[in-house]
Amino acid sequence: MADQIDPAGNTQQFRAFAQNNEGEAAKQRPSYLIPVVVGVVAVIIVAVGAFLLFR
Repeated sequence: MADQIDPAGNTQQFRAFAQNNEGEAAKQRPSYLIPVVVGVVAVIIVAVGAFLLFR
């Protein structure tokens, strides 16, 4: 009996490991919101400028 692995213990250890990694991954994940907003604003400014220039 001593050679058997307790699956409940392994599952609990894995869940604890996964939860810890999710928290760290969320902190390390880069935010793409600011560059996307800047890009959209730049496209709008260029479009308005082109519209006014060629009107």
